[in-house]
Amino acid sequence: MAGELGTTNLLLGIRAAVSVLEALVIVGMGVAGFMAYRKVVALVNGIETRQVVPAMARVNAILDDVRTVTVTVKDETARVDHAIHATINRIDDTVDRMQLHVRARTSAVAGFFRGLRAAVAVMLHVRHQAHDN
Repeated sequence: MAGELGTTNLLLGIRAAVSVLEALVIVGMGVAGFMAYRKVVALVNGIETRQVVPAMARVNAILDDVRTVTVTVKDETARVDHAIHATINRIDDTVDRMQLHVRARTSAVAGFFRGLRAAVAVMLHVRHQAHDN
């Protein structure tokens, strides 16, 4: 049995050495992963500093310009709308005055012709009665 215990002890020793090596590999992988993480974070920070920050500054400047243009367009639209409404109101007033003026003139002319027609009708009626008698 002593031979068997020697083999068992040898296998246990090899197993223990392999476990230690595995632990060292896992710790090494953890350290390598941490180092890779630091490099990636540094790279991302560098990209952000070189690319994202200037791009955001340009985007913000463009948004400020768009905001200014939007306010200007809104103000101009309100001004044009007011001008259109004022013009329409003036046109409505002019049309109302023209209608009153035309009605006043045409009613006098229409009255004249009605009177003329009535006079002609009376004269025709008087002639017609004179012929009948």
